[in-house]
Amino acid sequence: MNGEEEPIEGEGDDEFQDDYSQVDAKKSSEPPADELNMDVILDVPVTLSMEIGRTQIAIRNLLQLNQGSIVELDRFAGEPLDVLVNGTLIAHGEVVVINDKFGIRLTDVISVSERVKRLA
Repeated sequence: MNGEEEPIEGEGDDEFQDDYSQVDAKKSSEPPADELNMDVILDVPVTLSMEIGRTQIAIRNLLQLNQGSIVELDRFAGEPLDVLVNGTLIAHGEVVVINDKFGIRLTDVISVSERVKRLA
């Protein structure tokens, strides 16, 4: 107002410039966003289950089931089991015994693109 130009706020202000350089340095040291997002879900528990087969049964027949009843499934003996994660098919496998417990050996893993198609 005395005829001299007043400096624009922040212009020539070293402290102001240093703040931006610190922000840029922090950004460059952070992992990419996709890696960061993946880390968030890595410890989320999911349910892994194996399915040996299915069948449909009338309620009348269901009510007649008792100990010793046999229910025929839609799968043949020796066919691979379905491996499901939260109900979504991710693989096929065969039953194995490990230290007196059942396990499954994966024989075929469904590709990621195929799993995505099945979700749609």
